[in-house]
Amino acid sequence: MKSFQYKNVTYELDDQGYLLDPAQWNKDFAEGMARECDVPVLSNEHWDVINYVRDVYKKTGVCPTIFAACKASGLRPQEMQKLFPIGYHRGVCRVAGVHYRVSNVPYGVHLRQSVADLRALSDGDKVYATDVRGFLVDPDSWDENFAVHRAMEMHIPNGKLLDDHWRIIYYLRDVHQVQHRIPNIYETCESCDLDLDSFEQLFPDGYHRGALKIAGLRFVK
Repeated sequence: MKSFQYKNVTYELDDQGYLLDPAQWNKDFAEGMARECDVPVLSNEHWDVINYVRDVYKKTGVCPTIFAACKASGLRPQEMQKLFPIGYHRGVCRVAGVHYRVSNVPYGVHLRQSVADLRALSDGDKVYATDVRGFLVDPDSWDENFAVHRAMEMHIPNGKLLDDHWRIIYYLRDVHQVQHRIPNIYETCESCDLDLDSFEQLFPDGYHRGALKIAGLRFVK
């Protein structure tokens, strides 16, 4: 557990730098965290995105995808990137005081790891260790069977990975292996020559909950 202080107020964060209790969020927190996320001043456009994300989270307990946020705010991906240069999950979500995980699981629970009963399609003896949200614990244990199996359980059209899916998956994994980081969605779309609408059609669950999960990656600060 970490802490963040701004204007003499201390906020508790999880190990990835997200506000531990979304109910503790206030505008001062957003202002301070924005500076940590390379946003020196929050404009009305920033607040439109932040308020949308928080409103959806309050109503559903789920952080909206970048696709939904862009559409609701009338922004193009390039415009969203200019507002929050370090990315949607690591920028918008942190400033808005919400976590991109699927649901608001109490602290400690979502950090515990479990071994999922997810077995390779071609190797019945292989078991992949995942956390409680289905993300692969060890990226090095990933293989194509994991991706195929995970895609069948998600909202991938017809449950089948096409060439465009694999192009994105291997781009993500290559960057992670060579540069030891995960590119944000803006970099990914640009490098794979896709617009946001095309990306959404390929991965309806979103960038983190869809593409990264299938690629065996997850954000860990």
